[in-house]
Amino acid sequence: MLTDITIPTVDGALSERVRTAIDLKTKPPGSLGRIETLAHRMAVAQNTDAPSADPARLLLFAADHGLVEEGVSAWPQEVTAQMVLNFLAGGAAANAFAGACGAEISVIDAGLAHPLPEHAGLTTAGIRTGTRNAAREDALTAEETEAALRFGASLAAQHADDGAMVIALGDMGIGNTSSATLLAHVIEGLDLSALTGPGAGLDADGVAHKLSVLERAAARHTLPLPPLAALAAYGGLEIACMAGAVIGAAGRRAVVLVDGFISTAAALTALRGRPEAEPFVIFSHRSEEPGHRLMLDALQVKPLLDLDLRLGEGSGALLALPLLRAAAAMLNEMATFEGAGVAGKNG
Repeated sequence: MLTDITIPTVDGALSERVRTAIDLKTKPPGSLGRIETLAHRMAVAQNTDAPSADPARLLLFAADHGLVEEGVSAWPQEVTAQMVLNFLAGGAAANAFAGACGAEISVIDAGLAHPLPEHAGLTTAGIRTGTRNAAREDALTAEETEAALRFGASLAAQHADDGAMVIALGDMGIGNTSSATLLAHVIEGLDLSALTGPGAGLDADGVAHKLSVLERAAARHTLPLPPLAALAAYGGLEIACMAGAVIGAAGRRAVVLVDGFISTAAALTALRGRPEAEPFVIFSHRSEEPGHRLMLDALQVKPLLDLDLRLGEGSGALLALPLLRAAAAMLNEMATFEGAGVAGKNG
């Protein structure tokens, strides 16, 4: 997957040096818990003794899904484009959280079914207008999948080249929990019924219908599927773009801050295709969507937060961003025992 993009390796000497630096701070070793782990991860990813979470940029990818024709969502498809307009007007939760934590947002039309007029704040991928109905045929061609991956990778790399130290991932797309569920099932072999949840508000009957549609869609292929084939068969354009963004950001040593269920499906897809990107990826939170825990467990990661979120938009990633800032400040600003004249532990 995007094998021409080189992802740098971890510097073992730097890793050990940073661990030692953290242990020498004026605190008992390990007493700041996962903040210490987070500081180390950022330093190793950015290849520096002095990591930073700033500038941070949220890449908010929006796209539509042909699978919505099967009644898998409680919301009409036109809400995707309407929410993009809301992002551009500054009225969404992502905008409020970005303002509160000092992050910039880039809104991307990764594949809206009804493209919007040109807008100074909107970037357009121009690959296709929504995916095909994955219950009946592959959502994307191989060429479209490659184009979406490359678009996301190029966009993330461009922002990293412009100075972004953290690339947060966000999504908007009516029906995209169905695509994310299918990807986790066909790539990882996770149980489809356990993965299938209410998305943006389905009741019990709606979830049962959604599961029947996803079972029919999954039956079109012999499983498991490799990541590229899975993206073509079931992925959304926003998910493919985010998967590419993981690889593109890692190639530039930018930290990737993953949001919830949808962006975790993108990260899982990217990491199964390019496992060497793993040191650059941080998972922000565990969402209320039941399949999210299963994906996180499959990836063997523990997210930073658990706030009962289920919105998407990068909302959880933005809420986690201050923790990255605090971790960097601990490593960069906290005194050592020797420097502060504080006695160390007896013995």
